[in-house]
Amino acid sequence: MAVIMKVVVFLLVLAVLMAPFPAAADIFCDNVKVVADALPKNTSASAVHFATSTVGQAPNVVYAMSFCRGDIVNDTACAECVASTFARIFRETPPELECYRDASYFVDCPVFYSGDNDTLAPFSATDEQEPFERWNINVITGDDAGRIVGLIRELLVQTVQRAASAAPLRFATGTMDSGTNFPMVYSLAQCTPDLSAGDCLACLQRLVGKINATMALRMGAQIHVMRCYFRYEAYVFYDGQPMLRINGSLSPAPTPEPTTTPTKRKSKLWVIPVVAVPLLAAASLCFVFYSPCFKRYRRKGKATRAGSRRTQDEDELVLDGKNSDFSVFDFEQILDATDNFAEENKLGQGGFGAVYKGHFPDGLEIAIKRLASHSGQGFTEFRNEVQLIAKLQHRNLVRLLGCCSQEDEKILVYEYLPNKSLDFFIFDQDKRALLDWSKLLAIIEGIAHGLLYLQKHSRLRVIHRDLKPSNILLDGEMNPKISDFGLAKIFSSNNTEGNTTRRVVGTYGYMAPEYASEGIFSIKSDVFSFGVVVLEILSGKRNSGSHQCGDFINLIGYLHVGMATMGRGKVG
Repeated sequence: MAVIMKVVVFLLVLAVLMAPFPAAADIFCDNVKVVADALPKNTSASAVHFATSTVGQAPNVVYAMSFCRGDIVNDTACAECVASTFARIFRETPPELECYRDASYFVDCPVFYSGDNDTLAPFSATDEQEPFERWNINVITGDDAGRIVGLIRELLVQTVQRAASAAPLRFATGTMDSGTNFPMVYSLAQCTPDLSAGDCLACLQRLVGKINATMALRMGAQIHVMRCYFRYEAYVFYDGQPMLRINGSLSPAPTPEPTTTPTKRKSKLWVIPVVAVPLLAAASLCFVFYSPCFKRYRRKGKATRAGSRRTQDEDELVLDGKNSDFSVFDFEQILDATDNFAEENKLGQGGFGAVYKGHFPDGLEIAIKRLASHSGQGFTEFRNEVQLIAKLQHRNLVRLLGCCSQEDEKILVYEYLPNKSLDFFIFDQDKRALLDWSKLLAIIEGIAHGLLYLQKHSRLRVIHRDLKPSNILLDGEMNPKISDFGLAKIFSSNNTEGNTTRRVVGTYGYMAPEYASEGIFSIKSDVFSFGVVVLEILSGKRNSGSHQCGDFINLIGYLHVGMATMGRGKVG
């Protein structure tokens, strides 16, 4: 009975995925524009620079929220800051979309809007939110590294405690002086003012818990959910005097309470004699390697061979997204991480090139996808995957850490998932025995969650077009993550299908019939592929090869005949 109930749940998930989206996207987008016009004024007019807004009627209602960083005390500056965030959202919306169905921007003045009120739910739901994370790639080194990490941890703990207890703003800043040549570290924590002290502290403590033993060595980080966030850096990134100080003995020195009366921003010339050369050096490194949240940037790699030139397309590669740790790597860094693509580090070979395991100097394990020059996946597909997956973040999507585009080399750097891909397990009798029914059903459910996010809940509505077991990776706990977005398409809010003007791409056996025969693709195309994957997971057989399914051409044909037989009452 339990298995039957779970199958019913999956059928309901399929029904949700196949349900059409509202056709009146222009009404929704008009409502977004109304919100964008009103929310900056409402936020700046609030005593705590925080506002929510609801505009329109179902099914085109828009729920929105915004607030200004606690050190932006001037009303006009706050309004301009929120307006600037909305302008960035509109500027970075792809041409094929009139507006995003959901948008979350973590900048100095965060803005969130959605057509789903649950997305902007109060703190009770934040434990389900996938945090935004961005880490400084520079690492703390030296004999004092452990001591400095401890001081930073203490700084963050005290900063979040101070923010949680600071009514009504729920905002605090701090600084740490290690007493060594290491630059001073600056911290900031903030919750939305509608949170209680206890909820704010719980929210922030959950985020601080993301700093594990490996990531604690990073020289800075920003971690957010909608209603709370913290940040720390080895340079000044906020205005005003720090509210608390940590010295080398872990003992905080008392400082005056900051005033909440709007004032002009104070000069930061006092910082110069304190941090001097170490801070300037650290800031320079961070400027090169680390860009603020959602900042659009480009970086040109060094040529590895004399006389070579990058193409104009490669120079125009724009990286923009909300994925954590996203970086543009030099080819030399990739070579070092993989021991010059040593054969023993090779994880597999796909149609688009080889995948290697690598290690960065800080111990982070990575998977490197090196696209072959003859693979057929050119710069357009490479750029598509980079720009697309960098905007997506979900527990059931593989995380893209960065990329490298240099001369003929096109490389994608992913999080390393130790259990390879789903096909490695389900089509092998011995390995399949390691997965009981509960785990198989959990894998199906995880894939469905990832697909639902792509089609309904992400900032972009995405059609994957190549969903299959080999493109579903498994982490250390066998949780599935959808990967390989090179063939994916962004879908506009007011359309439900499209037609390829180029060749039909993907893998036969997983393509919906209308796509394989006529090139017509839609959100239902991925649902068809998902159905095939579910059949393969449950049966342990591939959807190809007549020797696996008796006299039938494939698994789907076998299923059709079986269902027809059941319909005629000939069970068994």
